[in-house]
Amino acid sequence: MDALLIESDTVFAAFWMTVRLTAVSALGSLVLGVALTAMRVAPLASLRGAAGVYVSVARNTPLTLVLLFTGLGVGANLGVELSDDIATNNFWLAVIGLTAYTSAFVCEALRSGLNTVPVGQAEAARSLGLGFVKTLGLITLPQAFRSVVAPLGSIMIALTKNTTIALVVGVSEASVRMREMIETYGDQVIEIFFGFAAGFVLLCLPMGLAFGWLSRRMAVAR
Repeated sequence: MDALLIESDTVFAAFWMTVRLTAVSALGSLVLGVALTAMRVAPLASLRGAAGVYVSVARNTPLTLVLLFTGLGVGANLGVELSDDIATNNFWLAVIGLTAYTSAFVCEALRSGLNTVPVGQAEAARSLGLGFVKTLGLITLPQAFRSVVAPLGSIMIALTKNTTIALVVGVSEASVRMREMIETYGDQVIEIFFGFAAGFVLLCLPMGLAFGWLSRRMAVAR
């Protein structure tokens, strides 16, 4: 426990990086996931096919490989620089990888939510002259969101834990700091491990409780 107290500033900084990765990647995953969902149910077969291939490939590819692709492939080999600062550049490369991976799961959750919306809702919207985009954005998608609050919460919790793999891109988040502290304070491995585990519990538990409350609050009565 002494090690955690001595390194408290760097521990908090590491967890703050985890929070930033989670928040930015969650926002990006939500935006891309909604776009993929719209493509999956679009009237054009080409859009449905493209989104289906993307989701299948992303969901069945290990996250480590996705982050290696963004870090080594996009960053190192293609020379894509999103910032002059190396640490900031690595952060954004990690966000791209986490977003690309997580958005596939968001898409599938939302698509399952769309299946719970009665067909008559879309038919009524079309009878009023609403097109595909307006029907999806104003009628069916809002109802789908209400149906999948709990699954989306599980995906966000998984995203929080998945940030630990961002170390392959060179992002110094909580798991990296834990490994460094274990190497430095080898006689306090158990204390360090449980200290960082408690930190992740403090991040994930309130998130789970909040999404659980929202799920009950926004439940759709059928």
